[in-house]
Amino acid sequence: MIARAPETVALRERVAFESCPLCACEDAAEIVVADASRHALYKAGLPPIMRWIRCDGCAHVFVDGYLDDAALALLFSDAHPSQTPGYDVGNARGIAARIVDDVSRVRGSPELGGRWLDVGFGDGSLLTTADEFGYEAVGLDLRASSVARMRELGFDAHCTTLADFQTAGRFDVVSMADVLEHMPFPKPALARAHALLADDGVLFVSMPNMDAFVWRDLDAKGKNPYWAEIEHLHNFGRKRLYALLEEMGFRPRRYGISQRYVACMEVVATKVPAPR
Repeated sequence: MIARAPETVALRERVAFESCPLCACEDAAEIVVADASRHALYKAGLPPIMRWIRCDGCAHVFVDGYLDDAALALLFSDAHPSQTPGYDVGNARGIAARIVDDVSRVRGSPELGGRWLDVGFGDGSLLTTADEFGYEAVGLDLRASSVARMRELGFDAHCTTLADFQTAGRFDVVSMADVLEHMPFPKPALARAHALLADDGVLFVSMPNMDAFVWRDLDAKGKNPYWAEIEHLHNFGRKRLYALLEEMGFRPRRYGISQRYVACMEVVATKVPAPR
């Protein structure tokens, strides 16, 4: 049975996508209907139903609508412990160290340093670890309490979207760890990351992978948590993600299996500079 918000609380509807957010095709078919009301971050007033559709044009899988600003404010008024700076410090920093090392090796050397922008820094482990490796680290997050905490710790953190972030100079690395699937429109976000990167810059992205065996196994057992993940708007497979990255001016260089979450992938890609 689908849980409904109490009648005393106005239910916010999702803002419907008019077309596929990746290819603009207007034809799509519903494939999964999930109940998000049991999600740990669900609150009365948020839409409890998630209707996942597959684009007929490019096969991208996404929710039929996204949360408006008021609904996002309600959602972001709370956080998972794993989204809080300082959570699981030892294990999280170990995973972050491997990510920073992978990214640095694709760049050519772990000793290069440079500027690193971490979009949606969450528990702060990647931001702080990049700093420890010698990068000038800057972090963005939409949870004001997390930003305040990182600032208290002396880090350059901003409570803003990637689109609205203003900075002088470019970055050598932009990381979006388990972030892109949260954004209503991934292509403008990737275009902004491309613009913020130096010509030899590197992009790191991670997210659930629909193409993975583990994903298919979870589906077969009826235990796939991502269909009811209230913060997610997109489900990518490796093939579709690679096509998107290449379309947006990135060349995938390294693939890995994420140790952060089950059935997730990591991709390191280099920027392809626009023709002059």
